[in-house]
Amino acid sequence: MDAQTSSVPEIVSAPPAGAMRPLAIFLRVIEHIAAAVLAIDVVIVFISVIYRYFLHNPIEWTEEIASALMGVLIFLGAATVLGRRQHMGITTFRQMFPAAWQGVMERMAAWVVLGVSGVMLASSCQLLIDSADQTTPLGLPGWIFVWPAIIGGVGMVVFAVANVFTAPSKCVWTAFAFCAVVVGAVAGWNSWADPASQIAPIFLLVGGFFLCLALGVPIAFTVAFSAMVYFIADSSVTIMIFSQQVVAGGGYFVLLAIPFFILAGLAMEANGMSTRLFELLLRMLGNLRGGLNLIVIVATMIFSGISGSKLADVAAVGGIVIPVVRRTRQSPEHAAGLLACTAVMAEAIPPCVNLIVLGFVANISIGGLFMAGIVPAVFLAIGLGTVAVIGGQRVDVKDAFPHRTPLPRLIGGALIAFVMVFMIGRGVVAGVATSTEISAFAVVYAFVVGGLAFRELTPKLVVDLFVRSASIAGSILFIVATASALSFALTIEQIPRYLSESMTALGHDYGVHAFVIVTVVITIFFGAILEGAPALIIFGPLFVPIAQALGIPSFQFGVIMVLSMGFGMFAPPVGMGLFATCAVSQTRIEDVSRAMIKYLCVLAAGILVLIFVPQISLWLPSRLGFQ
Repeated sequence: MDAQTSSVPEIVSAPPAGAMRPLAIFLRVIEHIAAAVLAIDVVIVFISVIYRYFLHNPIEWTEEIASALMGVLIFLGAATVLGRRQHMGITTFRQMFPAAWQGVMERMAAWVVLGVSGVMLASSCQLLIDSADQTTPLGLPGWIFVWPAIIGGVGMVVFAVANVFTAPSKCVWTAFAFCAVVVGAVAGWNSWADPASQIAPIFLLVGGFFLCLALGVPIAFTVAFSAMVYFIADSSVTIMIFSQQVVAGGGYFVLLAIPFFILAGLAMEANGMSTRLFELLLRMLGNLRGGLNLIVIVATMIFSGISGSKLADVAAVGGIVIPVVRRTRQSPEHAAGLLACTAVMAEAIPPCVNLIVLGFVANISIGGLFMAGIVPAVFLAIGLGTVAVIGGQRVDVKDAFPHRTPLPRLIGGALIAFVMVFMIGRGVVAGVATSTEISAFAVVYAFVVGGLAFRELTPKLVVDLFVRSASIAGSILFIVATASALSFALTIEQIPRYLSESMTALGHDYGVHAFVIVTVVITIFFGAILEGAPALIIFGPLFVPIAQALGIPSFQFGVIMVLSMGFGMFAPPVGMGLFATCAVSQTRIEDVSRAMIKYLCVLAAGILVLIFVPQISLWLPSRLGFQ
């Protein structure tokens, strides 16, 4: 996986490849602006919680202002990730072509990104003019939600141009010629052919989507390009609708929980909690057969209860466990395979980002989904742990860490982490606050309590944490925003209605279990070729109402969808999460794929059990009063 497909953006000091100093300065400026906006959002939401729940004097404007600032975070964050060439994408299909073609295909992908960025900027300018006289419900000018798209669009265009010209001129202009020929051929055909022979917008959408996948275009821009060509080709709508849907897709207050949980998780990791907790687990379980394998599972479960981002969890846990695996002379390929499969299981552990996304788009209680995922996650963890112990070995704990940390410090670090996990879970169960408000509390706890306890947070590190969190969140939320535009295009074509009728008929004719199994297959497929958020945004609002009409509980069905999406995301041969795991562990995907087969079988069997035994998902939410 090359730099363009790096799954967890890192803060690095070097400028983007081929960039001049002014471009590097521009990148650092907008990175820090995005970080500052994230910090302001945390402060606004935290103060809002204090006024609402402790002073009983809610501030009415906080939610709208926080949502507007989130737009800045999304578009500036997406621009910074593009500047670092770290947007998530799949290059597997491109690598199937001859080596001589791959360089040209990579430049074609860069031209596509530039084209999308330029059209988005132009469309946003039209939207700004159109919204000049509009106001928000609180009387604020409507353009406050549009300007972030324009500023971020400028940044994306600048970095996209820089990325295009990082290759030799011959390769760059050859790729441009190919792109121009394709665009000219399609435009010319639709201009000269009779209406019956023209390529319909929906076919351009589908063709553009798979062409971008083959070229290795980052997922966010693949989704955006598909929607963009549809709106350009459909004469019944204006291109302004494209940016309108992208802007609207990311401007929801509930989605702020995503950057907040990511920030909280990274703060706890930076505090040294992850290393201390892992060493404590190793001292407790390391001498058991398969003890190191069990620690991978337990550590991933714990960190999944803090950060919410599975790719961030893989980076955090893998960055610690793989060096230990090598020091204890175990197989790094086996450990990487187990880590990837454990990340699939952890998709059901709150506060998973994809549980938040699905709850938002499908109108399911996010707190209920959080609770519904806990028992299935434990169930799958037991299955993975059983196989891990049977095939595992004992390790010499003395080889794991060259320097042993005093036990009281390890226990103290673990207690602080568990208090944070308990605080998140208790807040959701009690319903004392929304997931966004709880995540703001988690951020404050991570910095204040974690900082005082471990004393490892320097001002520079704090700034870097906000910068890194803004980048990761920007890349995720930009995918959410572009997926909203694609979903709107599919709605215009009535694809949801046709698919709904077919899936409903499947459920009535062959039973609800057949419907769920087909849904699982579809979700696994799109989870493999897309990042989880767009797959859930497209299919969540489609399948959840059908499941409800067929009598399938929403909590059970939602957990199964999220787990299935995670299965596709981390499964070979093209799962993006698997590429990230191999990058972290510095292993070959072929070797890891062979090592993880037995764990994938456990996950597949576990998902089938969850389909046929709904009580596993429903027991905890029903006990806690979620309907």
